[in-house]
Amino acid sequence: GGPRPLPGQEVSVKVLGALEDGGLVERDPRLIFVPGHGDVVQALELGVPTMQPGEVSFFLAAFPYAYGRPGSRRCTTREPDVPPEAPLLFEVTLLEVRDGPDPQPLPPAVRLRLGSQRRERGNFHFARADFAAALRSYRLSLRALDGPTTAPPGPEEEEELREQRVKCLNNCAAAELKLGRAEEALAACEAALRISPDNGRALLRRGQLLAEQGRDAEAALVLRRALELDPANKVIHTELSRLAKRQSPPSNS
Repeated sequence: GGPRPLPGQEVSVKVLGALEDGGLVERDPRLIFVPGHGDVVQALELGVPTMQPGEVSFFLAAFPYAYGRPGSRRCTTREPDVPPEAPLLFEVTLLEVRDGPDPQPLPPAVRLRLGSQRRERGNFHFARADFAAALRSYRLSLRALDGPTTAPPGPEEEEELREQRVKCLNNCAAAELKLGRAEEALAACEAALRISPDNGRALLRRGQLLAEQGRDAEAALVLRRALELDPANKVIHTELSRLAKRQSPPSNS
């Protein structure tokens, strides 16, 4: 009973997803998302807005509405991989509909799970070259990680929140570059380095972006720091060699 989700509202659903042979590949007792934001598979994006709170629905999704032609490789062993071109059967229970994304304080562990879920969804879009959708998911991940918590995170949770923020910001930078927005990519790198000053990925990309802008002295400082942290990195050596050649005056014949 109750009204169906409206555009912009946030939903909480219980989800089970199974392959044709009955193998369970999705199990989430409380998946939170905003339909239309692109951070869940399309079967849920399209199906959940047709439901009412408390309703249980079954959606049989052809592979374009699930994990696409490539399927999905999982980062953990808790759930098996989804094979290529696999149709899925989803059992979905709509638990709650509310206004606005993540307005309420959540436990740190839930924030971490939401952040990870949305970042992985961004990686899904990125692998399929939908960089705008990937960037949207990465930003949603950051919003989840930065939201209010019901209690202060413990030391391990605080460290994991910090690591996830840095991963998201690096991914934002990669997506911004794919979209041709170098200034935004540089800002994302600098935000990552404010959290983790010795993050090698952010240092390398920041150095490359500064070099592209002709800020060679700044780029060299950043790349030398990256090289101190990773002396065997061939990409950093190549970037520094390119800078050195550019700064050397041409020899007279």
